[in-house]
Amino acid sequence: MDPVDLSWRRYVMPPIHPEGHKFVAIFAVIALLLGLLWLPLGCLGLLLTVWCFYFFRNPERVTPVGDHWVISPADGVVQSVVEVTPPAELELGEGTRTRVSVFMSVFDVHVNRAPTAGTIGVISYAKGKFVNATLDKASVDNERNSLRIDLPERDGLAGGTLGVVQIAGLVARRIVCFAKVGDAVQAGARFGLIRFGSRLDVYLPPGVAPMVVVGQKAIAGETVIADLRLSAETAPREGEMR
Repeated sequence: MDPVDLSWRRYVMPPIHPEGHKFVAIFAVIALLLGLLWLPLGCLGLLLTVWCFYFFRNPERVTPVGDHWVISPADGVVQSVVEVTPPAELELGEGTRTRVSVFMSVFDVHVNRAPTAGTIGVISYAKGKFVNATLDKASVDNERNSLRIDLPERDGLAGGTLGVVQIAGLVARRIVCFAKVGDAVQAGARFGLIRFGSRLDVYLPPGVAPMVVVGQKAIAGETVIADLRLSAETAPREGEMR
């Protein structure tokens, strides 16, 4: 088959996550019923069905090689990079950490990926509100699922912990997590998704500097958000980042 054709199919008919099959089917049935009532309504239903299909798309990603990278867990825009105290349920200890927040719109890929390799040490689901996920208070007020990844000692790197939190939003009403406590994960591995739009927070290990800036586009499983070898003292200034 022509490689160009393969590339075309990748964007027009991408694979979708199994979680999306039932929703696409429901949207399609509703579109059919609306079409029987009135054709313009059926066309609108068809457009929504296509949107639902693309919402659950599950593309392959090429994750950078290296145990020292921290990779974005979500597609979207870097909404904030701040120094804060992590939620208590993550069991990350006292003190502040750098939190990188990535906001996913309803048009982004919503499959979430592990930001780095390690072992799932904690998973904690907290009930909460469904306020706009772009608000800073969403990190503590909204319904969320928190995971702590325990980092192994690797060549030139000490062990430690990293937190990643799936946060529901104004539209999102369902957080899905496939990981379990004790699971070993690899950077870029799929571990969950959120329906329909929201954000993910990553709490970096103490002293590790971020390599992204607010407003930057992030791609799950590919965009590097931090280097475990890079401390705040040796990090480039914002104007020096590329």
